[in-house]
Amino acid sequence: MNKNDYIIRLETPQDYSEVENLIRESFWNVYRPGCLEHYVMHCMRGDGDFVPELDFVMAKGGKIIGQNAFVRAHIDADDGRKVPILTMGPICIAPECKRMGYGKALLDYSLQKASEWGAGALCFEGNIDFYGKSGFDYASKFGIRYHGLPSGEDDSFFLCKELVPGYLSGITGEYGTPQVYLVDENEAEQFDRQFPPKKKLKLPGQLV
Repeated sequence: MNKNDYIIRLETPQDYSEVENLIRESFWNVYRPGCLEHYVMHCMRGDGDFVPELDFVMAKGGKIIGQNAFVRAHIDADDGRKVPILTMGPICIAPECKRMGYGKALLDYSLQKASEWGAGALCFEGNIDFYGKSGFDYASKFGIRYHGLPSGEDDSFFLCKELVPGYLSGITGEYGTPQVYLVDENEAEQFDRQFPPKKKLKLPGQLV
């Protein structure tokens, strides 16, 4: 990878089908047999918490190889406040372009744009081994809990990054996943039927 062989730009309506195909290819059989993420993206674009100014695609040679999108969220602080933050995802890179630096380039670019947009912090579910390289840390270190997760349960998947230093200082509270991510699986199944058939497999390491 070099900085001259790709561009990062905002998604356009003409990209929707290609982006949904990319997401489907990237997430298929990763976290569950099949995937929901392409349907989540389809639903997100019409949601009031979606941030179209932070809806990015990465293109190389005229083909979209990556995407990332952001959604407004909040922390229910223990003192009663609702602290506005962002969350992000789906975020993905085409399978044939993974482990080449494109993912980090897209992530770092989109985080910089989120900061410029005015976001104070970002909570996200992801792998610290990858996202830690871009400044994420465990959300528990910021005093932020994951909604519904019992005390003492493994929360190492739940990450946070301050985009404004000190934004979460003095705040403890709970994060709840925005409703737009909680899609109906039957509706997702119906949506998936418009794509080329792919075999759902139950594989080791899946979450569902």
